[in-house]
Amino acid sequence: MIRKFVGAVTAALAALAGLWLMIAPFALGTQPETGDWTDATRSEFFTGLGVAVVGLAGTIAFVLAIHADLVARGLVEVRRRVPEPVPEPVPAPAPQASSAELATLLAPLVEALREDLTNTPRSSGDHRPNGKGSLVGVEENR
Repeated sequence: MIRKFVGAVTAALAALAGLWLMIAPFALGTQPETGDWTDATRSEFFTGLGVAVVGLAGTIAFVLAIHADLVARGLVEVRRRVPEPVPEPVPAPAPQASSAELATLLAPLVEALREDLTNTPRSSGDHRPNGKGSLVGVEENR
């Protein structure tokens, strides 16, 4: 396991060295700002590009090997994508009562509420409807 860590670090350092080779001519001023790239700049840049690509590939390979080793030891669980369950069909709703059935079921309730409202004594601040449709105690504005 330690060898894989050392390999991953070494490969990452190689990738960084390749990146340095790519930018060194520009950072150190050996490449003139105007004009085409010199032969030395071109050589350093493409050599650095190759080293960076190989270092990156090595880093990825070592990291995958470390992950596989951790999975084999049981220290890391592999997440598997579980398909979402298919929703069960919704049962058909129960047949609803017709409006006539509903009216016959609610008629006793409505009548009981009407009796309760007309027979309940109210405090002096409350208002009840009178027979004309206006409120008792409230003057009509005409």
